[in-house]
Amino acid sequence: MTSGSGSAPIESTHVQAAVEGAGLRFTWDVDARIEVRSLGAEVVIEANAAGLRTLAGHLLVLVLAGEGATDGAHLHLEDGNGLEDGSVGLVLERNDEE
Repeated sequence: MTSGSGSAPIESTHVQAAVEGAGLRFTWDVDARIEVRSLGAEVVIEANAAGLRTLAGHLLVLVLAGEGATDGAHLHLEDGNGLEDGSVGLVLERNDEE
């Protein structure tokens, strides 16, 4: 993957997460900034471009991982652990039940 304005690759960090015996690889762009706020009946996810790419990548991991991402596969993002300080927690979870 390359940055939108140039040809330099986007720097990222990788995290392996085990889900029911399978490893899922979640990637964070180095300059990602993601903040989650609860406004009563609404939740606001505010992110810079790198943060939006990071969230999109996390969702794609849960979609495209095939057998490695079954019902219940999830990722916890929390204040200081993937999210900006002061953010409320966010869980991305796959649920294929109808």
